[in-house]
Amino acid sequence: QVQLVESGGGVVQPGGSLRLSCSLSGGPLNYYSLGWFRQAPGKEREWVACFTKQETDPLYADSVKGRFTVSRDSAQNTMYLQMDNLKPEDTAVYYCAADPAWVCRVISNYSYWGHGTLVTVSS
Repeated sequence: QVQLVESGGGVVQPGGSLRLSCSLSGGPLNYYSLGWFRQAPGKEREWVACFTKQETDPLYADSVKGRFTVSRDSAQNTMYLQMDNLKPEDTAVYYCAADPAWVCRVISNYSYWGHGTLVTVSS
């Protein structure tokens, strides 16, 4: 059974940084397509960044491009989301997701989800 656990959320001032982690258990990380998504209060869940299975280059939503960096560590079976120059509009619960198929941006294509970690950007 695949399980995903996010960590690293918290409260940060505008312009600050946070690094989120997504630990995967139940299979090797490189067997899955992986994604980060977020859901702000009162809004729908949206795609942030993703790795298609076995691809080396991630994709980013325009809203985070140049500020967020996603990476994978197969030895740790963990995916990371480095978030720099955070803005108040980045406030959301951040979720990681995984699927054994070749998927990326579409939320409904992912089979496995973590419970989320809250990021609050506020002065």
